[in-house]
Amino acid sequence: MRSRDATELVTLAALWGGSFLFMRLGAAEFGAVALVFVRVAGACLFLLPLLAWRGEAAALRHHWRPLLLMGLLNTALPFTLFTLAALALNAGVLGIFNATVPLWGALIAWAWLNDKPGAWRLAGLAIGFAGVLGLAVGKASFKAGEHGISTAAGIAACLLATLCYGFAANYTKRRLTGVPPMAVAAGSQLSAALLTALPAWWLWPVQAPGSVAWASAAVLALACTGIAYILYFRLVAHVGPAQAMTVTYLIPVFAIAWGALLLGETLTLTMVAGCAVILVGTALAGGFVAPRRP
Repeated sequence: MRSRDATELVTLAALWGGSFLFMRLGAAEFGAVALVFVRVAGACLFLLPLLAWRGEAAALRHHWRPLLLMGLLNTALPFTLFTLAALALNAGVLGIFNATVPLWGALIAWAWLNDKPGAWRLAGLAIGFAGVLGLAVGKASFKAGEHGISTAAGIAACLLATLCYGFAANYTKRRLTGVPPMAVAAGSQLSAALLTALPAWWLWPVQAPGSVAWASAAVLALACTGIAYILYFRLVAHVGPAQAMTVTYLIPVFAIAWGALLLGETLTLTMVAGCAVILVGTALAGGFVAPRRP
């Protein structure tokens, strides 16, 4: 990997890891659905002109049905679930649970696409979900927090969100292979904006969000979604999807770092251990690493 590609990979991880920080800063004042709408609508304003400039806008019309489902499963639902979870969990924990996406992807590929994993990938699934269980047990409480959501509900929301991402990854492989990646990115954001517009209007906060919440929403839209997608697809083009997906391992590191530096969040031994076990499981289950045969 060239130094420029490595720099873009780290930048992408910093942006996606930072998204959990900005969710926490904006969720309380906007509410989950309104914040998601502002995020995806802002991302559309960034990505759609770029898609038109690349001459790929026609793909939205030709593939609108699968893109609509992608907007639901890959954007609207997981963004909303993670934003709800941000009302109960710190940014570092959100980032760690996000690393379970390849675990769900492998499990769904096995069940849906008959992509049966080998022994090491099965071991990875077991290790990864053991890490999830350990972290969940260490963090879960059914007592409602400051914003009316318990940590147990937040953990459930995280896992449902990553399940959505895992399903969406397999759906993309099955129904959107050959569609320009930028069209998938822009189309999913546009679909999510359409799907969340009415609920956001209905649930719009009575008290106007403050400047910090609006700034967080703007960064989520432009940097953590718009620019991040561009970086991701540049990496896929330059180094391939397998190496681009190694960003999975860096996102929790940045989520933990941003939370500690900017929100004063505490890094616990349970978080470190859970993160390590989940990442080892993810590496094996996703096929990123495999022990060599003698």
